[in-house]
Amino acid sequence: MSLQCGLVGLPNAGKSTLFNALTSLRVPVEKYPFSTVEPNVGVITLKDTRLERAAVVAGCSRVTHAWVRFVDIAGLVAGASRGEGLGNRFLAHIREMDALIHVVRAFKAGDVPHPLGQVDPLRDIELINTELYLADLQTVDKQIMKSSKLSKGGGREEKEFLAALEDLRAALARGVSPDTHEAKQAANSLNLLSCKPRLYLLNAGEEDLESNQKAWQEVLNLAASEGSRILIMAASLEEELKRLPVDEQQEMRHVYGMQENGLELLVREAYRLLNLITFFTVKGEEAKAWTAPANTRARQGAGKVHSDMERGFIKAEVISWEGLVEAGSLARAREKGLVRIEGKDYPLQDGDVVLFHFRP
Repeated sequence: MSLQCGLVGLPNAGKSTLFNALTSLRVPVEKYPFSTVEPNVGVITLKDTRLERAAVVAGCSRVTHAWVRFVDIAGLVAGASRGEGLGNRFLAHIREMDALIHVVRAFKAGDVPHPLGQVDPLRDIELINTELYLADLQTVDKQIMKSSKLSKGGGREEKEFLAALEDLRAALARGVSPDTHEAKQAANSLNLLSCKPRLYLLNAGEEDLESNQKAWQEVLNLAASEGSRILIMAASLEEELKRLPVDEQQEMRHVYGMQENGLELLVREAYRLLNLITFFTVKGEEAKAWTAPANTRARQGAGKVHSDMERGFIKAEVISWEGLVEAGSLARAREKGLVRIEGKDYPLQDGDVVLFHFRP
């Protein structure tokens, strides 16, 4: 499983600048709307020191990290749900994403025009969220028409699905997420835009990183009410730092009072947003990282490695990466009784090192 994140937002919010900082691909960054027409796609590996340390003691010469696919999608404008701007194309690309990173402009650079005149993060967020809800209403209305015809001569399942769709439509019309289990299931089946996990990235100016502006607090409150995550970052600064040697990057981060690499923090927040974990396999010459939803069972985890492993699953040998490193080798870890035997229903934990046994 790979994580696929779409960078969305109004034109000139800094999506392409952030994309460049993330991927080092150097896509064009212009000071006018719709400089991004087709989505830019970049894949970055997630360097994980846990995996690298486990690989050393396991004697693996090849390390394969997990990776994230970032997609820089064309800017959205009011009326996108009706096809304004690049709306239809924009919305089609969003449907393919696992999560949305909503880049919200908070910087005030006078040479970069804002499409709505003044910088107002909360207004910009509400504009895009409204367009997502309106697009979803169209999707649900079409499905209600189809389901109404089917339910007339159908059984209980068709009628229950129609009722769930009507509850879902009522929620979307109020601009809120569905609150019943049936409505949520209906939303998932339709791959609705407004129900995708969101991370709001406030793209601030370098001078505003430690600012506590009222508008930012309002965005924090909004994110908390939605259960979304939020991150404040200066994308232009991250792009500049990415070009420097590592030691100079660290020195400059200290100057700006930045405790962490913003890009690594962004990926970590995306993992939290989707409630993902990383487990490792060490076998032969290769140590490899695998991404999975939290509470993935051992048998399903084996299926991520190979479908034959899931079908023929017998058992899993499991040890934490810390335990493996402390033992010094997998053989010594077994001698010390640190390697556990787990069955198919064992919930894999973040940082587990797993050896799957299966019948071919």
